[in-house]
Amino acid sequence: MTFRVLIFTLAVLIVGCQSTVSNVDRQLHQVSSLVTVQNPEWLKSATIYQINTRQFTPQGTLKAAINQLPRLKTLGIDIIWLMPIHPIGEQNRKGELGSPYSIKDYFGVSEELGSFADLKAFVDAAHAQNMYVILDWVANHTAWDNPIKEQHPQWYMKDHEGNFTSTPWFDWDDIIDLDFSKPELRKYMSKAMQFWVREAGIDGFRCDAAGLVPLQFWQDVRQELEHIKPVFMLAEWEGRDFHYQAFDASYAWSWWKAVHDIAKGKAGLGKLYEYYSWNTGYYPENAMRLNYVSNHDANAWEATQFEAFGDALEAVIALSVVSDGIPMIYNGQEAGNEKRLKFFSRDPINWRPHPIGDLYQQLFAIKKANSALFNGKWGAPMVQVKNSQSESVLSFIRENKNNKVFAVFNLSADTQAVTLKSDFAAGRYKNALSGKPETISKQQRVMLEPWQFKILIEQ
Repeated sequence: MTFRVLIFTLAVLIVGCQSTVSNVDRQLHQVSSLVTVQNPEWLKSATIYQINTRQFTPQGTLKAAINQLPRLKTLGIDIIWLMPIHPIGEQNRKGELGSPYSIKDYFGVSEELGSFADLKAFVDAAHAQNMYVILDWVANHTAWDNPIKEQHPQWYMKDHEGNFTSTPWFDWDDIIDLDFSKPELRKYMSKAMQFWVREAGIDGFRCDAAGLVPLQFWQDVRQELEHIKPVFMLAEWEGRDFHYQAFDASYAWSWWKAVHDIAKGKAGLGKLYEYYSWNTGYYPENAMRLNYVSNHDANAWEATQFEAFGDALEAVIALSVVSDGIPMIYNGQEAGNEKRLKFFSRDPINWRPHPIGDLYQQLFAIKKANSALFNGKWGAPMVQVKNSQSESVLSFIRENKNNKVFAVFNLSADTQAVTLKSDFAAGRYKNALSGKPETISKQQRVMLEPWQFKILIEQ
């Protein structure tokens, strides 16, 4: 069972508990005054690109990755997420090179990737192209041979026999869990995170297994980082309360699970409607949910984007960009990478031009050109346009004072003859992908081929 599946299972349990919350309580928790997170302005139309530095270039180094930044800028990327850059533990190491999530030194850079100077040069080069860089931060556990294990053994969790322990019930034998009930540990971890922002110019963090660390720690560290500069914080977790005082964005595991099951013919659109309902009615307005088609966990342990979504892939990619949320691309998707990248050894991506890359570039440009599609509080909410084939066809509008976007997705393997049941969609549009004009009349009948979608911009 992979880590992503584990956390999704936990998230489902959490959502199940949330279903008992009364409408009054839901409204109470959405009072805007409860939100203290100040989202940086540069997030409003931002896209995220995850770099697995080990596999990103033939050299597998930060220095080599700098040469790819102009290409990523052209693709439409704003935020670079670097997987952990720290030295990797050797004791109980997995595979040849070990997991980047087994941290030996929170203040160091792995020799495999380069030096501190190389990281600083990467950040400076990204900043020069108006891109931002976040680090993958692993707070919940360390490698067995991290020096703080000997220096501060009281900072670690112990089992019933008093021994250091990996996360219970899983095969994460290369790491041992920290104990965040210790105030000195929290100070140390905060100091380490501040170091990278202050000394390397890092613009924020993607926080691994964020829900396994007390939320109060993240709330405190957010305030401390803000004293240095505005930052972007992404939680690898799925939960409303992360967004009030700590995180700008959180994972949308439930979204990924829904579209995956739909693509595999295991579910209708009911699961997706449930996700959007919770996202609209339960999360605060500033919350940005991470819409991903693939990431390092999904690709390595479960499926490539092609295996996961098959013929539905392009529709799912488009939905990840134009629906509510902040879109992410994992390195190699744009090259049509067809392999599950190895996790504990070198396995460089085979770079090539590919239609998936062209699609992402076009979709990102559409997102940036239409403020209704912006992220979080800057964008417009999704409003459902009901139709005659609601189990197979998703249709919605995002509209603000500047523009109106109507999207319709056939999320099935069958041709659908769809009648729109709302007059809200009526109008004159331009197809954002083809550039052709289209008119939607009241009670419009639309024919959609299997997995076909339309993104229409009102003229």
